[in-house]
Amino acid sequence: MIRPIDTGFQGQEGIIAVFAIPHQSGVALVESGPESTFPRVVEGLRGLGYEPGDVTDVFLTHIHLDHAGAAWRFAEAGARIHVHPRGARHLADPSRLIQSAERIYRDRMKALWGELRPVPEGRLSVAEDGARVSVGGLTLVAHETLGHAVHHHAWQLGDALFTGDVAGVRLAGGPVLPPCPPPDIQVEDWLASIERVRALAPETLYLTHFGAYVDVERHLGELAERLKDWADWIRKGLRAGRDPEALVPAFEAKVHAELASAGLDEAGIARYELANPSAYSVHGLVRYWQKHRPEALAG
Repeated sequence: MIRPIDTGFQGQEGIIAVFAIPHQSGVALVESGPESTFPRVVEGLRGLGYEPGDVTDVFLTHIHLDHAGAAWRFAEAGARIHVHPRGARHLADPSRLIQSAERIYRDRMKALWGELRPVPEGRLSVAEDGARVSVGGLTLVAHETLGHAVHHHAWQLGDALFTGDVAGVRLAGGPVLPPCPPPDIQVEDWLASIERVRALAPETLYLTHFGAYVDVERHLGELAERLKDWADWIRKGLRAGRDPEALVPAFEAKVHAELASAGLDEAGIARYELANPSAYSVHGLVRYWQKHRPEALAG
């Protein structure tokens, strides 16, 4: 049975989930959450009858700090950490990961994400695309799903698919938004990954941000259309010669209008901003066009 644990990120419910999967030898986790929320995850584990030392395995979808920041904590308690090959080296030596995050979050780094330490290499398990990992009578399968990050897996357990960020952000059954922070956004890869998720035909999508959804086809369709729309909006702004920073407030207004039209109030919009800051999507999509599709900005 899959048991969601709410990390209570920044004092808010329903923003970042960790998924606990009890098995014959203890409990596995999908995602670790940020280190700043480690005490809350421990509290959730204890509510299920487990201690951190009972966590045998942590299956990371990718290494962004909201998903993997506390991985080292569970490694120190004895867990194996399963991660995409391109992410493993950054868990073993997080110096570049820290530098990249500090450029984005600056003086908010500690408050948001807590402390980051290396995962001992003996605790790292590199999972290639298609890897099957068995633990306590369960088998999870890694599916490489790039586009949001170059080191992203969705993990499949039977009819359940833990999607990390490849299936977007959706809070309390609201709209599905694509999180597009720098540095790795690649729209074509992401659209291909959405198709791969669709082809797997999962019964339930388990989103780190946030919860379980069974309207899979509608969910993925909305995500793909919004990703294309957001990317095209940024492209048009750049082609018109607008400064990327000047695009931020206009894009924020666009996203907030989309959320409001779906019935969200100011508090609901603020929760989406906490889970998926609009400004970061501007920066990520600007980098996508300038790095991968510069010809689309000419003329």
